[in-house]
Amino acid sequence: MPTLTDSPGIHHVTAIVGEPQANVEFHVGVLGLRFVKRTVNYENMLAYHLYYGNRTAEPGTVLTCFPYPNDVPARLGKPQWASVGFAVPPGSLAYWANRLDDHDIEFTGPVERFDERLLQFSDPSDTSIELVAAESPVEPWTDGSVPAEHAIRGIHGVTALSANPYATAGMLDTLGFELVGEEPAGAESDERDGDDAEGTRVRYRAGGDHATVVDVLDRGAAYGREGIGTVQHVAVRVDSVDELYDWHSLFRERDFDVSRVRDRNYFHSLYVRDPGGILFELATETPGLTSDEDVETLGESLVLPDWFEEDRELIESQLPPLSAPGLD
Repeated sequence: MPTLTDSPGIHHVTAIVGEPQANVEFHVGVLGLRFVKRTVNYENMLAYHLYYGNRTAEPGTVLTCFPYPNDVPARLGKPQWASVGFAVPPGSLAYWANRLDDHDIEFTGPVERFDERLLQFSDPSDTSIELVAAESPVEPWTDGSVPAEHAIRGIHGVTALSANPYATAGMLDTLGFELVGEEPAGAESDERDGDDAEGTRVRYRAGGDHATVVDVLDRGAAYGREGIGTVQHVAVRVDSVDELYDWHSLFRERDFDVSRVRDRNYFHSLYVRDPGGILFELATETPGLTSDEDVETLGESLVLPDWFEEDRELIESQLPPLSAPGLD
């Protein structure tokens, strides 16, 4: 049996979205995140892969998006990641409620959950987003559209709607997340899936100091469809490439659906789908999103991995131009 260490928490979250320009304007202009990387999907070099985070794009702050404007809209259901939550300073929810109102964004809340208060709403692609009033050691992006005292402090957590909650719980336990509580899920169900909102929400937490929460919904739900508005996968942090190979061996021993270890330029990773149908990625923290750009100029230009550089002219001719509020 390989010797493995517990994950300290979430590395990044990746969503499938619609129009890339609307995606940038929402995350930079409304949420106040920093546009930290504009690159391409390594499986499709003619499609963008956009990254948002804090000033240094540190793991646990990053949301990435695959814009596929011609894809079909998602249908929320099992097995899917149901939502992503960002941490905001305690006492800032009133500011955010006013800000969402000012941008004509409908929201629900404040909602009470596990002694936390949060707002719930959707991005332009109908991806479910939450702002959770929670303490965080993460330094926010202070030169954005949101005052520093209210700015997002990275990812707080995610919610999984599993086809087999016990199997997903087992995966989280294997990764080093600990069960910390459960409560009725009625108030937390998403109206888009047409569910009766019964069941429970079970919380797991990693041992790190930020981006540590994964909630698993244990309730009836119809099967969903991946598309625009889907959180495609959640990546958790691992220590090294060597450890990724150990994880790969473990998942193979358990007959899980696991990918090979892949070079994602900014990290190495593998993908594994648990028996409940939830897609996880395991990703290293190095070399990081600042490995090919200076911190001061993150997100200002299209960056490509070495293996795509010879196709830069073709790629740039096929991608629509992007304008980032406060950057371009």
